[in-house]
Amino acid sequence: MDFLSNIVQQVITVLYNMTATVGLPNYGLAIIIMTIIVKILLYPLTKKQIESTKAMMAMQPKMKAIQEKYKNDKQRLNMELANLYKQENVNPLAGCLPLLVQMPIMIGIFYGIRDFHYVGPANFLWIQSISNPDPMYILPVLSALTTFVQSKQTMPDTSSAQNKMMLYFMPLFIGYISFSFPAGLVLYWVVMNLMQIGQQALMNKATVK
Repeated sequence: MDFLSNIVQQVITVLYNMTATVGLPNYGLAIIIMTIIVKILLYPLTKKQIESTKAMMAMQPKMKAIQEKYKNDKQRLNMELANLYKQENVNPLAGCLPLLVQMPIMIGIFYGIRDFHYVGPANFLWIQSISNPDPMYILPVLSALTTFVQSKQTMPDTSSAQNKMMLYFMPLFIGYISFSFPAGLVLYWVVMNLMQIGQQALMNKATVK
């Protein structure tokens, strides 16, 4: 993982130097640019993962009905679930591969930004140094809000009570841990969520058409 985090840190340094050449040297801006580039490059995988996850969540009521009906017949249960996947044209493993590819990259970005050693000023807007937590707690609040919106976009109305509970728990958890994270890392999370929200909106619009 050190290999990926080192690459992330090198990319941030290069992008920072690029912002410096145009007279706007800023590590926060470099992190934003890097996040946008990463989300654009990973969009095909993200799209596949979201579509698969959304399809599986929409199938939950039917799956539960089958599980309840054939709970005492495991062989028939597996057969009926396989038929359901076939009827709905859903591959239950389709969302795993994109996630497996993205996870090491996301983890590398996490450690790369968290452990980044800033050379020179690391101020960004109201934050004196993005190597420290946001003193005004604006970014942690935004991290919670954007996480909620992003999760809400992909959750079908037929979701279970457990999924709906997670819809509120995860944003609160993300916001809570963001209070102690470096502001640069939380900035990355907020921008990533905003990109995800925008990409999801485009996907929803394309589906409606």
